[in-house]
Amino acid sequence: MLLALLFAGSMWFYVQHVLVPYQKVDAAAHGRPRGNLSDLYPRWLGTRELLLHHHDPYSPEVTREIQIGYYGRPLDPERADDPKDQQGFAYPLHVVFLLAPTMGLPFPAVQTGFRWLLVVLTLVSVFLWLRVLGWRPRCAVTAMLSVLTMGSYAVVQGIKLQQLTLLVSAMLAGCGAALVAGHFWLAGFFLALATIKPQLAVPVASWLLLWAISDWRRRQVFVWSFGLSTAIFLAASEYVLPGWMGRFRDAVSAYRQYTGGAGSLLDVLVTPGLGRILAVVAVIAVAITGWYVRRAPHDSAAFSTMLALVLAVTLVIVPTFAAYNQVLLLPAAFLIAASWRDLWRRNRLTRLACGVGLLVVFWPWLACCGLMLASFFLPASSVQKAWAVPLYTSLGIPLVILGLLSVGAGDLMFGAGDPARRF
Repeated sequence: MLLALLFAGSMWFYVQHVLVPYQKVDAAAHGRPRGNLSDLYPRWLGTRELLLHHHDPYSPEVTREIQIGYYGRPLDPERADDPKDQQGFAYPLHVVFLLAPTMGLPFPAVQTGFRWLLVVLTLVSVFLWLRVLGWRPRCAVTAMLSVLTMGSYAVVQGIKLQQLTLLVSAMLAGCGAALVAGHFWLAGFFLALATIKPQLAVPVASWLLLWAISDWRRRQVFVWSFGLSTAIFLAASEYVLPGWMGRFRDAVSAYRQYTGGAGSLLDVLVTPGLGRILAVVAVIAVAITGWYVRRAPHDSAAFSTMLALVLAVTLVIVPTFAAYNQVLLLPAAFLIAASWRDLWRRNRLTRLACGVGLLVVFWPWLACCGLMLASFFLPASSVQKAWAVPLYTSLGIPLVILGLLSVGAGDLMFGAGDPARRF
């Protein structure tokens, strides 16, 4: 527990006293604007403009207003050092229904409240994922998992930026926990809410709909709940802003243009062409696996493992790479932790993979501890020059977790069918 607290504390120290100060100095040196830098702000302002003033949140006028708050001034295309991300309202319109209760409040109050909401939901999601996986660790282990989760770079970055990915992750955890408990109607509603980030929710929804259709008589409630909830969100969105789907599509297209076409983790690690090929291979492999376990009971190890596998693959193929999305790796990481002894004892190759995975995953914490220690002896400016060191393995974390999960997932999914068994 002391080591977990040290790791978590060092990560928060790194972000607060190394990364953010470096970014401020770098921005000042290049004349780069810095406003509130809250990922919630574009969605919140778009909600206010739509529901209070009946303005199109996807319009250039609202985008300019967003830039004034987010960056501190409108972006100038003539300035080479200005950010390329226009911070437009590039979300499905039904996100406004989640934010509607906050539209009458000043943004600083909303920002503070939302930050604490993300803290609470992320902690709750730890317990929900443990329930989904059927893992009942000792209280001390659960506490350590919670501390490490709250001290991971993905969660710290998500909380600092007020990123809606943490909200979507909690909704997906709620969906999984409701399914495992047999509350199919509630699971469908949570999944529909999670579609505010369709790139993260669609792969999971595809697998769960296949799973539900494979036993229609018992699982149709989930399909009806998800379908009806989604239909209500779409109809309500069309009512408040007719033709919003076309505007949303244009906003997404514009986003991909000014971010250089974006790209998945695989695109970044190899090349866009090879990355797309590998992504297709990954999707086909997961689809085949899902087809074979589509009849697994909702409280079985095969079902929960497949859910963790789909989320891990989503992170690899999603067309944008951001560290805060790695919060979706929680169920996969927990499964690996639960099965660590079996993985380690399997053979020399898996022991090597476990060793590499351990180094890759724990490197950010080790590096942050080193920077925190160095701050006692070196000037802050010298420590800040090493701001990138804890991020060296960021690209590798999803791959090593997916790889280790895949090693043990096969035995669990296609082995003997004890629903309580974990690999």
